[in-house]
Amino acid sequence: MTKKIFPYDKNIVPLQPIIYTHIMGIFAKIFGRNKADNEMRIGGMEDFMTLIRVYFQAVMAADLHITNLAALPDLRTFKVTLKVPTQQGRLGVGEKAKCRKMLKEMYQMDDDFCKEIDQSINRRCKKIQDVQPYMVQFQAFVQDMMMLTGNLMKFKLRMPGFFKKAIYGMTQKTVHDIYTKNDYKDAGVIKTVLAVREYNKRLNFSEKWSTDLVYRIVMLAKKEPKPKN
Repeated sequence: MTKKIFPYDKNIVPLQPIIYTHIMGIFAKIFGRNKADNEMRIGGMEDFMTLIRVYFQAVMAADLHITNLAALPDLRTFKVTLKVPTQQGRLGVGEKAKCRKMLKEMYQMDDDFCKEIDQSINRRCKKIQDVQPYMVQFQAFVQDMMMLTGNLMKFKLRMPGFFKKAIYGMTQKTVHDIYTKNDYKDAGVIKTVLAVREYNKRLNFSEKWSTDLVYRIVMLAKKEPKPKN
């Protein structure tokens, strides 16, 4: 059964499970892997996307003064498992700091990456009712962005993982094109590019933020297990 960010609202769309499955489908094709052969690995893409989801829930808990930990299942698991103490008498404050530290140490995501999430949520989520449309938009933004970069970069993504600077540079250029280029020929690409830009008018993530997210997912996807056969 799929988890919900706020169980009392059946319309809230969960972030990580759908995005993770969709991304694995994209990169399984590029890297010649079978989704069924992908096993969970510590520090892998699934852990990364889970930490992102925990961070979102921590920011929302702190900003919206949510006190019911049962309403935030991923944050609850994170808090209990790692024994994160409540800070300043508010749920989400200590958890956000711990999650940010883990994203930085395990995945090299800098402070600006997390700050942009803070700013985006603070701008768009003024009350609990704002969470559902925000999460739907963010989920669609990430899915479409990953689909576009996968399609536009294609065989470039098969470059060995130790060419980190080259892969980051190609990712940066592709993301920049998605944000600014207007002469795409393929109708499907044009439609998805316009959708990404429309989502981002509301989310307001920078090119660097999107580049860092896509790059990290690409590098983690390269480390996912290959088919046993």
